[in-house]
Amino acid sequence: MRDNGLGLAFLLAFLGALVGQAFAGRAEFNSQLAVDGLAQVGFWQYVSSSDFAVDVTENWQSEYLQFFLYITATVWLLQRGSPESKKMGTAGTEGDKDQRVGPHAGPDSPSWARATGWRQGLFSRSLGLVMGGIFVLSWLAQSITGVAAYNEQRLRDLQAPVDWSQYVVSADFWARTLQNWQSEFLAIASMAVLSIYLRQRGSPESKPVGTSHTATGIEGG
Repeated sequence: MRDNGLGLAFLLAFLGALVGQAFAGRAEFNSQLAVDGLAQVGFWQYVSSSDFAVDVTENWQSEYLQFFLYITATVWLLQRGSPESKKMGTAGTEGDKDQRVGPHAGPDSPSWARATGWRQGLFSRSLGLVMGGIFVLSWLAQSITGVAAYNEQRLRDLQAPVDWSQYVVSADFWARTLQNWQSEFLAIASMAVLSIYLRQRGSPESKPVGTSHTATGIEGG
């Protein structure tokens, strides 16, 4: 538990928040059903519904978009003074020696880092590829569950349902999507810039307290 405390703590926090969202979401959903004069739904009926699924997946896709963009953008983009940036003048994928791959790999390096060809190329980009893949899958899940939830509401209002291709260009879909994206972009920019001038003692996301504001790519331990 000591060696995996960070992952375990946030996994438990995730599960707690998800359960809390389910209870609060059901209460709000039933409140809307009452306004429409419809029957209430039970807890398990709600958590298996498209309404709950779309609320969950629209947040997942925005979070994984944030990680994907941050991981890939920081390869090339720098921010002077930020611990979230590489040091100035190091933009790019860096050389094999710096990345400890191929003949420069150590005895404790992953086997695919010591390999050559497609295995090394794939492993060298595996974090961005997985984060991007999860984003695409969660975006697809959001669009599928979203059109189901959207059509349920349209049927309650005695309107004709729409198909998936119509929904993904609709205002409802993009309002749900962009309201999450804008917050993620703001959070990334805030972290990159505020960490230039502010400190959190003991955090690896902050520079050491006494480090110069202009020091770049230096994190605490």
